[in-house]
Amino acid sequence: MELTARMIADMLGGVVDGDDNACVSTFAKIEEGVPFGLSFLANPKYTHYIYDTKSSVVIVARDFVAERPVAATLIRVDNPYMAVTELMNRFNDMTDKHPVGIEQPCHVGEGSVVEDNVYVGAFAYIGKNVRLGKGVKIYPQTYIGDNSVIDDNTVIYAGVKIYHDTVVGKGCIVHSGCVIGADGFGFAPLPDGSYRKIPQTGNVIIGDDVEIGANTTIDRATMGSTVISSGTKLDNLIQIAHNVNVGSNTVMAAQVGVAGSAHIGDNCVFAGQVGVAGHIKVGNRVTVGAQSGVPNNVDDGSTLMGYPALPGNSFARQAALLRRLPDLFERVNKIEKKQDK
Repeated sequence: MELTARMIADMLGGVVDGDDNACVSTFAKIEEGVPFGLSFLANPKYTHYIYDTKSSVVIVARDFVAERPVAATLIRVDNPYMAVTELMNRFNDMTDKHPVGIEQPCHVGEGSVVEDNVYVGAFAYIGKNVRLGKGVKIYPQTYIGDNSVIDDNTVIYAGVKIYHDTVVGKGCIVHSGCVIGADGFGFAPLPDGSYRKIPQTGNVIIGDDVEIGANTTIDRATMGSTVISSGTKLDNLIQIAHNVNVGSNTVMAAQVGVAGSAHIGDNCVFAGQVGVAGHIKVGNRVTVGAQSGVPNNVDDGSTLMGYPALPGNSFARQAALLRRLPDLFERVNKIEKKQDK
């Protein structure tokens, strides 16, 4: 699908600087621009690419000032990053085929309700008393357990396994390989050193507008619910244990692990490979740096780094001192030699 610079500017409330009729048919990074490509410039460190990019149109900030001629047509907007996000969503809506209908072979269990405009791909298994809301997309080889609810306009990609009694809200995206509602890691130690399994009788509740990356696992609660609140985004390969509660609009990068019964607040940011201990409370608006371990409760608005996680400024001072250790050791060694003499 081709769009002109004028059409794009009208969609985004932007201003064309150049050829109104410049056409684009694909997206491209500014450093990898191609003819008929649309790029954007949001990070100043990429500014030098705008002078040589082969892209036909580039979205820039309204106050962008070129230091030398730019061949591409510019579209000036308030926020280039948000503008290109909006445009990509619209472009996707225009080109997506939106499959509808129930392919065969598949299984839809007794008592299940399938509402309007639903797609169920081949070899999917829908258990008993499941409700699939309007516009839900269930891609092939997916399993939806008994008594589960998948609410309106949610997309479940191929190969996802959703165990019984799970509730998934509206407008969610669950990527391939996810397992939602498997048993939590609950075992009681016995006097002889062996372990007895504790039945996991709860479920998983996922709010609206949640995205869950490929191969992420979310365990059902021992009792009650494991909860992922609305607006939260989980990357690939994340482990959420039983009875965890993750607040709204929190983001977690790949390989984060959250142990059982931990409570994570709203609007938190967890970088890759963060580990959170069980039965602790992490407040709202907390940022945790990559590979940090969080063993204790965390106050609202904190920034943590390291293992065990420390306030960001303390971690930076500690890291600076560690770099100086060889020099300090040499100085101490010289002082000791002088004292010996």
